[in-house]
Amino acid sequence: MGLDAFNKPEEEKTSTPTKEPVIAHDLAKKQRDISIAEFFEKNRHLLGFDNKRKALLTTIKEAVDNSLDACDESGILPEIEVVMTDMGNERFRISIEDNGPGIVKQQIPKIFAKLLYGSKFHSLRQSRGQQGIGISASVMYGQLTTGRAARITSKIGTGHPAHYYELKINTQKNTPEIVKDETKEWNKNHGTKIEIDLEGSYLKGSQSVDEYLKQTAIINPHTTIIYVNPKGEQIIFPKATEQLPFQPAEIKPHPYGVELGILMKMLAWSNEKNVKLFLQREFSRVGSKTANDILEKAFIPPQTKTSRISRDMAEKLIDAIRNTRIMSPPTDCISPIGAELLEKGLKKEVNAEFYTSITRPPSVYRGNPFVIEAALAYGGLLKAEGSVQLLRFANKVPLLYQQGACAYTESVGKTNWRPYGLQQSGNNLPQGACVILIHIASVWVPFTSEAKEAIAHYPEIIKEIKLALQELGRSLQKYVSKKRRVKDELNKRGYIEKYIPAVAEALKDILKYSDVEEKNVIELLEELLEKNRGEVEDLDFDESKNLEYDEEFANIGKEESEEEEDESSPEQDN
Repeated sequence: MGLDAFNKPEEEKTSTPTKEPVIAHDLAKKQRDISIAEFFEKNRHLLGFDNKRKALLTTIKEAVDNSLDACDESGILPEIEVVMTDMGNERFRISIEDNGPGIVKQQIPKIFAKLLYGSKFHSLRQSRGQQGIGISASVMYGQLTTGRAARITSKIGTGHPAHYYELKINTQKNTPEIVKDETKEWNKNHGTKIEIDLEGSYLKGSQSVDEYLKQTAIINPHTTIIYVNPKGEQIIFPKATEQLPFQPAEIKPHPYGVELGILMKMLAWSNEKNVKLFLQREFSRVGSKTANDILEKAFIPPQTKTSRISRDMAEKLIDAIRNTRIMSPPTDCISPIGAELLEKGLKKEVNAEFYTSITRPPSVYRGNPFVIEAALAYGGLLKAEGSVQLLRFANKVPLLYQQGACAYTESVGKTNWRPYGLQQSGNNLPQGACVILIHIASVWVPFTSEAKEAIAHYPEIIKEIKLALQELGRSLQKYVSKKRRVKDELNKRGYIEKYIPAVAEALKDILKYSDVEEKNVIELLEELLEKNRGEVEDLDFDESKNLEYDEEFANIGKEESEEEEDESSPEQDN
């Protein structure tokens, strides 16, 4: 053996097993399309189904929202029946029936058993639903937790049969699976009924089904809701008005809200002869003069065909739009509640000594018009300890979860409430006997997630909320200052009135008049006091003054059990 054998490197002495290299073709075989239904099947928490209690509320919320939208669009005063049946083992049967216009037969499977299918996603007008996910996601959740199909009955009018379906969702294809399809007799002129079996947990409290339906009745005074809870107790929320809300119109997108990619897509799909007509007919608030101004700044001839617009030309169009003064979008696409009805609803829920409300002028974010409304109640029977109560609404729908992640909460916290008579630490919610209600009405509410539980933090929205809150705060400050002045005046009068008899007695000793004259002197001094000091307004709280307040109504959903307190989680506390 030569010496070279001892000089070989160590790695040559030992042979290590080598792995077969991973081939790209093998990886490619594992890749496949993911259906939107499959995605949400695994990520149902994104849609509000992250715990059993919340899943129960989300299912009822989505069905009730759809019923209200259908009735409002058809000019029908809504009558909605919500029934929850406890089937044991944390399973419930949810039934929601309305008197809406009904659904044509061909559309029923797609509406209830296909995610991202609906009429509102591409429509720029105010509505409760937006994405075409909600009710079909509820059907999917029921299917996942109980294995049972959803049951839908719908009728479009007298003389038409009622169509009955039992539906499931094929989550791999995001398509409806029809288990049963038949016609049946239904003693109703028109309407829709859906029944879903699902796993859930029923508890009362601030995030309960009871609280949601109560707040829905407050914010939708034209609606009648008949509710039967799992205990068999029937609660009726009667309508407070016979007047239907204003029906918002659909509008075209506003140029300020269009981004480059969207503009290029619109140009590619447009059938207009030239770019000037495209601007006038595809956008709101763009007339002939405004279109000419935009094209002149973009150095694009008005007669240029839309198909000839390149990416660079489209980018010049975007820059020109941003540098052109264009009127704000029309506001007939939104339907605010109104300060008067907002305050009336708050009075029904809260027995306070002072109320104020405001509807702000319309504003715009990303080209979408919106209106902020707010109301405030102070004093009375409200608890002085702890943070103020914040009631949040969006397009007439209560928001019960994710308060800490909401733009409303940030706006209230960043408003300085100390000059208005409330205590506050840093940017936290103020402390005191106060309830604040905030509502946004918009063609597209910017929620933080598909579950629609909190409002995104757009600067334009936060600015409008703060302006509304400051207006409420100034009204509150006037009342608190007035109450303080009245209290000071009553104290001063008390001191004077205390010494009037002593003054009259001293005068009697000096002037030697009779007891009758002493009594007359006391009365005269009291008259002089009233005349010189003026009449004092009575600001003492009187529980009977608020004729709108309904104690039984106010207590719905507020009885919290020990079980609920034990089950509370950080997410529920938000």
